[in-house]
Parts: sequence; structure tokens; C-alpha cells
Amino acid sequence: MSDAVLLASWPAPANIVAGTTLRNGGETNLPAQPQAIKQVHGARAVLLGSTDFDGGTPDADAVIGAQAGDICVVQTADCLPVLLCSTDGKEIAAVHAGWRGLAGGVIEATVARMTSTAGDLIAWFGPVISQSAFEVGDEVRQQFHPWSDNDNGLFVANDRGRWQADLFGLAAARLEKMGLGEIYGDRLCTYDDSGRFFSYRRDGKTGRLLSFIHRL
Repeated sequence: MSDAVLLASWPAPANIVAGTTLRNGGETNLPAQPQAIKQVHGARAVLLGSTDFDGGTPDADAVIGAQAGDICVVQTADCLPVLLCSTDGKEIAAVHAGWRGLAGGVIEATVARMTSTAGDLIAWFGPVISQSAFEVGDEVRQQFHPWSDNDNGLFVANDRGRWQADLFGLAAARLEKMGLGEIYGDRLCTYDDSGRFFSYRRDGKTGRLLSFIHRL
């Protein structure tokens, strides 16, 4: 893999290749050609090779694969990319997890559609906007209630009367609640690292990072 790709650092099976393309990367740096989805900040998960793709490009924010050669890809520019694989290397998934998707249950919907149980999955979180850079209004925090009434620092009040939201922590909490305990990722911040990552909140009009997981 080229230096245009950040490879996932996690104990995935040997037949799994995963990571995120950097600013100097793109689709040509992916290990295989993916089937496109139209991300809509929703909670739908689609399955490669199924009738989900019969009408062309489906509206979805998660992709699941279960065949050799499958590659699942999501695009982000501050939202959290979540990559999942089963410990036996047979099943993979990629999830686009912004705050709307998280609040709407995109992670739960993805795991529910996979044949593997949550306890048989491991996760890697790619680059995401950090809590210190992600200010939201109370209307966003309320979307996570009553699920996060005791949110343990996932929303921190700032001096502007708004909140700093932790997308990484919100996603990890949901996976842990489902029984997935192995979560990896270095909390790399898209907003702070303009040399490597695109950030919509920093730049406005911008490109997209591609986070992928490929079953060999």
C-alpha cells in the first residue's frame, strides 16, 4: 500500500486489509473497485451481492460484505468511519457515522444485519473530528437522549452555551453496549491535521477521505 493510505492498526485476520486514504490519495489507492452507495446521514445498511443494489446506487450509510474479494467503502470529511470485521475474517462492514447516523442507530442497524454477533466482531475507527473541534447545539445533544442521559463526558459544555461532542466516544459506547469490546483507533483529528486529512468544518468545500475494508 502507498504512503497515500493510512493502514488500520488492529489485530484483524490476515485476509483483511483496511485503512483510510489521505489527502494525497483517492479511489486509485484502494485495493479493489468498490460498489458505490449514496450516503444520506441515515441508518440503512446494505449487503454487497444482494438485491439492495438491483436499482443502482442505494441510499445507505453502511456496507456489509461476506464474500472473498468484497470491499466496503465509506466517505468522510469529519464524520467517523467505523470498520468492522469478524474474528474469523469472513464478514466485513464499513459505516459512515456522523452525529445524525449515530443518533439514528446506523451502528446498531449494521451489526443487526451482519450474521456475526457483536462479540465476534472487532472495530477500527478512522480519522474523525475531535471533541475539542466539534461544537454542536443542544438540539444535537438532545438527539441522544434518553440513551445518553449520563453521557460521561461525551458532551462537554463550553463557554458559549453550546457543547463539544465526542463522536469517537459516542460510537464506542454504542458498540460496547452491544457487546463489542475490541475497538481500535488513534483518535486522529481531521480538523487539526490539514496536511493529511480533509475537514468540512475546517475548510467548507473539501474532498473526502475513503475508508475501506477488503476481504481477500
